[in-house]
Parts: sequence; structure tokens; C-alpha cells
Amino acid sequence: MNTPTHSNTRGTTPTSAGILVSDAMHHGVLTCRRGASLADVAKLMAREHVHCVVVTDDDADDPAALWGIVSDLDLAAASSVRDLDEQTAGGTAATAALTVRPAETIQRAAQLMTEHATAHLVVVDEERRPLGIISTLDVAAVLGER
Repeated sequence: MNTPTHSNTRGTTPTSAGILVSDAMHHGVLTCRRGASLADVAKLMAREHVHCVVVTDDDADDPAALWGIVSDLDLAAASSVRDLDEQTAGGTAATAALTVRPAETIQRAAQLMTEHATAHLVVVDEERRPLGIISTLDVAAVLGER
């Protein structure tokens, strides 16, 4: 049996410095309203093959009215409590959506994810309109290519 060897030679360790969020993010955002049932959110995630949906304010027509994020892990946790038809996206996305700008570095995005124990950040423009999502998997993909 061959065991892979790992070399951690100085200068060859992957780094996130200098790589921009815009280089790693997924463009476009799937959204739902705070009042949407988690069953509907789960269907949307499954249909679109995504790991999170951005929750927006029910009363706002402004797409920049970000409320939070519901992830696939949130759905799994919620399903262990009660039926997803009885729960809403707003009740599950209890914390505000964390945002980052496309010109920020991957290093900064990773720092925010670590500090706030989240796997997804909403990438926003200057007016706070959502442009896309960056996830821990996106960060790992960039580091894996280096």
C-alpha cells in the first residue's frame, strides 16, 4: 500500500494572500423571503444544486435587503426539530448575512468565515446588492490550485 507523502517546504505552502474574492466566488444569488417555508428552501437547493440560499426581507422590494443565509447544514439541523413545512427561512437564518466585497482578498474572506463560524459569505457591491456567494469550498478550491 502506497502512503502519500506530504512535503511542507517553505515557499510551497498554499496561501490566500493576493487572490481576490472575485476570482473564487460563484456569481449570482438564489434568494427566498423570510416567510418562505424551509421545505420550499430545501426544494430550491436540491433543484439548483446549491448549499445555501440568501434570505431577504419580506417587506423589501430592494434586493439589497439581506436578512441571512440558510445553508444545507441549517436545513439538516432544522429537520431534526420538526417538519420543515412548519419552519420559515427567517426563523432559521437568525443571524444577519455576512458580506464581503469582490475586491477583498480570499484571506480576508477566510478570516471572516473563521471569526463568525460560517461557511458562506454574500459578495456585495458598493450599494450592498448581492453579486454572488463565496464558500469555504471555494476557498479550498483556490488553495488546492496553488
